[in-house]
Amino acid sequence: MVTEVGTEGRPEDYLIAPDPAAARLTRKVSGTDQNGARQEISVVEERPLTIFLNAQEIVTAMTIGDYPEYLALGFLANQGMLKDAGQVTAIDHDEETGTVVVRTSEPTDFEEKLKRKTRTSGCAVGTVFGDMMEGLEGVRLPPAELRTSWLYALAKRINTTPSLYLEAGAIHGTVLCRRDRPLVYMEDVGRHNAVDKVGGWMLREGVSASDKILYTTGRLTSEMVIKTAQMGIPVLASRSGFTAWGVEIARQVGLTLIGRLRGRRFICLAGEERLIRDADLSSVGEEDPRHRRKAAR
Repeated sequence: MVTEVGTEGRPEDYLIAPDPAAARLTRKVSGTDQNGARQEISVVEERPLTIFLNAQEIVTAMTIGDYPEYLALGFLANQGMLKDAGQVTAIDHDEETGTVVVRTSEPTDFEEKLKRKTRTSGCAVGTVFGDMMEGLEGVRLPPAELRTSWLYALAKRINTTPSLYLEAGAIHGTVLCRRDRPLVYMEDVGRHNAVDKVGGWMLREGVSASDKILYTTGRLTSEMVIKTAQMGIPVLASRSGFTAWGVEIARQVGLTLIGRLRGRRFICLAGEERLIRDADLSSVGEEDPRHRRKAAR
């Protein structure tokens, strides 16, 4: 897909060039509906991508195949295996073998992490290597304000932006935003993959996190909250629900946590003291059923 972003320090929007794999992200499949009528629909492709850190194989993810470099970079950073983009000397993607190799100038600290892994509640890349909480020691996110007018504007724009979800369903989206403007939009079969792509883009492009909002279509579970906090983003919003541990961690690190954001409805379970309720609810419309991101279409 073409990903719409806004530049840091520039008022205009621009478009990231489509990934060369984007034309192959869906294919047509023929079948019959409940009445026996034949239909042809678009379905999302998925393929394995194996991520290497130097010569070490780290993980194999099921992914739609676009932006493999961002996915690998974001995954390794969110697992604590990379500290900053300055360590990286090259990222090599081989589409034929389905591998991406992130190369660094010096050896990295990953051997001990690979010995310990936690199966998470996520999909696609549903494993966290090492102690899930070790990356949050001393983390306290900046107290960024959040206006309800921004939330409503973002939800409407995100839900109506052309996407793989609106074309084929069965996919998650993650959007990096600033105030009421989406900056970069990534999709994948797994919500973790989509978040990692955004994280990889931020790391590679040197984008600051302190004034950003992360929107996801996925559940606000512990590992999603941890990844957002590790990225330094102070606000996480979703159209889906929460887990108790996700809420507890958000409160611990000072993350503003918004869930069940649909139409004019939402609930804030962490950071509510930073929420500014400035929107006139009478002017906020309900969500159009055609744009509801609930399961596959």
